[in-house]
Amino acid sequence: MLRVLVDSGSSIKCDEAKDYNVEIIPLKIMLGNKEYSDDGKELSMDKFYDYLKNEKEFPKTSLPNLAILEDKVNNYTNNGDDVIIITISSKISGTYNSIHLLFEDNKKVLVIDSLIAVGGLRFIVDLINKNRDKSLDEIKKLTDKLIPKLTVLAIPETLHYLQKGGRLSKTEWLLGSILQIKPTIGFKDGKVKVVDKNRGIKKAQKSIIDTIVSTGVDDNYDIIAAYTHNRANVDELVGMLPDELKKKVKIYDDLTPAIAAHWGPNAFGLVFVEK
Repeated sequence: MLRVLVDSGSSIKCDEAKDYNVEIIPLKIMLGNKEYSDDGKELSMDKFYDYLKNEKEFPKTSLPNLAILEDKVNNYTNNGDDVIIITISSKISGTYNSIHLLFEDNKKVLVIDSLIAVGGLRFIVDLINKNRDKSLDEIKKLTDKLIPKLTVLAIPETLHYLQKGGRLSKTEWLLGSILQIKPTIGFKDGKVKVVDKNRGIKKAQKSIIDTIVSTGVDDNYDIIAAYTHNRANVDELVGMLPDELKKKVKIYDDLTPAIAAHWGPNAFGLVFVEK
């Protein structure tokens, strides 16, 4: 049997896990002096955003409980199961490196560095679910081809959270904050980067639409509309898509606290697979 585990940076919620045929590895999030598990049980979205908007200390995220994960995975492989673990990009989190070291000698475990976050991991899970009859080596070849095509284009309300969390350089933060430029944020080589700069949200939205139209979307995958807490901006963005692309938006994803802590409230964007 093949077991697939994803960290909560994938933004796959615990109540979605059964549909995706995965198990969630919850990251940890620290609000003030209290640590929570990012599994939606201890920390409600409303409580998290209340804290985020009134923060006195910046929320901190950390690795999942590796001892619990090791026991779970070893139990699976000892019973003859193969295990795939998918993590958010190793360039923004230490989760991949820690888990890879944990299981590097176990031939029945494949640890995948998605080089992305949020909805991009959903696409990897979709691909694996279509190929569960294949070996781990065969699945790795398929995911290696998919991962470079995964694209996130997002507009944060402010760059404050990305910069404070170490996901964005101070230079890029200065461009957006002091010069009042509305940046489009994406992933490049697994890192969070400013991929375009515009004055005003309307021009930034149009930039995302122009990019997705010119790049094209893989016919085998839908488009994910991602947002943090407030869906209004992403609804407007989806409304700007051409009709044929608008039909591909099947998932509206309110990002989990472990990711939203770095993007801040009212961020929004599209996640897709390039053609």
